[in-house]
Amino acid sequence: MRVRLTVNGEPATADDVWEGESLLFVLRERLALPGSKNACEQGECGSCTVLLDDVPVCACLVAAGQAAGREVVTVEGLARGVHLGLHPVQQAFIEAGAVQCGFCTPGLIMQAYDLLRHCAGVPADPDIREALAGNLCRCTGYEKILDAVRLAAGRMAREAP
Repeated sequence: MRVRLTVNGEPATADDVWEGESLLFVLRERLALPGSKNACEQGECGSCTVLLDDVPVCACLVAAGQAAGREVVTVEGLARGVHLGLHPVQQAFIEAGAVQCGFCTPGLIMQAYDLLRHCAGVPADPDIREALAGNLCRCTGYEKILDAVRLAAGRMAREAP
């Protein structure tokens, strides 16, 4: 089957998609967007988190056909429209040292982005932890990740009109 969708603001088409193929597979293998990671394939780790019609989802649990005609934003798409490079959340993860092996990073960034675009100012640590609860990291104690979210929140709050 052919699946047409919008990915990171651009029309995209995937051909020869089989019925049970996941959105994650289509993004990584058919559309050459490897940012979302394939870890558990069960929706347990959050490494494949993308926005589907503005809602965070585990792309491994979404059948590609379900994404037809819909809007998908991946970690690659966050920097789109940002003037000099990375989105503030992406930059904060780098600066805070929250990127270790990097496997969980795309999902954490997408969840942090979703949290920060829905709150004003810097969220409290319990709110950050709750927002990131579905994302597993095996390399860190999560403190640098919390630091990154706080750093991004402060920057985004200062940049808000």
